[in-house]
Amino acid sequence: MSGHSKWATIHRKKGLLDQARGKVFQKLAKEIMVAAKGGSPDPNQNASLRLAVDKAKAQNMPKDNIQKAIEKATGGADGANYESIRYEGYGHGGVAFMVDCLTDNRNRTASQVRSAFTKAGGNLGTDGSVSYIFERRGSIVISDNYDEEEMMMTALDAGALDFEKVDENYVIVTDQTSFSNVRDALEQAGVKEFQECELTYVPNMEVELDDEGKEKVMKLVDTLEDLDDVQDVYYNLKDN
Repeated sequence: MSGHSKWATIHRKKGLLDQARGKVFQKLAKEIMVAAKGGSPDPNQNASLRLAVDKAKAQNMPKDNIQKAIEKATGGADGANYESIRYEGYGHGGVAFMVDCLTDNRNRTASQVRSAFTKAGGNLGTDGSVSYIFERRGSIVISDNYDEEEMMMTALDAGALDFEKVDENYVIVTDQTSFSNVRDALEQAGVKEFQECELTYVPNMEVELDDEGKEKVMKLVDTLEDLDDVQDVYYNLKDN
């Protein structure tokens, strides 16, 4: 199929380097705890928890860590009450940003995010100021060790929007409603491990910058991702 995988670089994740692994796992654990507190501790009975667990598994978070996060939330051992907050704004060159956070201190998070934008020459906007630029999409990436035709037909028959081979992986894009069906169909077809499996946001318009401008934008991305309260950073910088 013709298609695009540019969303995969626009919604960029840091590599799980040894020094970054602990922070990544802490953020994933927080997401799991929030989802577990909001419903059943069984991922099969809690769609939000299933998403959080799938995301953690794709980042190679150990099963014991995942289970401990669920038990901590459902056992009431964690006293923090996290709330979801989204910040919208613009970085260098008019690049649009959506920053999703989980925090137990709204004032702290707002101050840190605002400071990151200000220091990078950007600014925060009002709710809805850039969210219209992004669309909710399912992001599924699996190894190309599986038969390409079988995986393609399985994904498309289950409702996938796009299937593409990128390097040594198959990249599958879905809409929000078909994401679970496609994921489950791939598992039933024999997929044991996902390189990525989550709902994300994809820009429907992009901003193109020169190398210097890209560097400034990516510096802001790094700064935001380093904040403990920030879970995900979405932006519409054109990758090439």
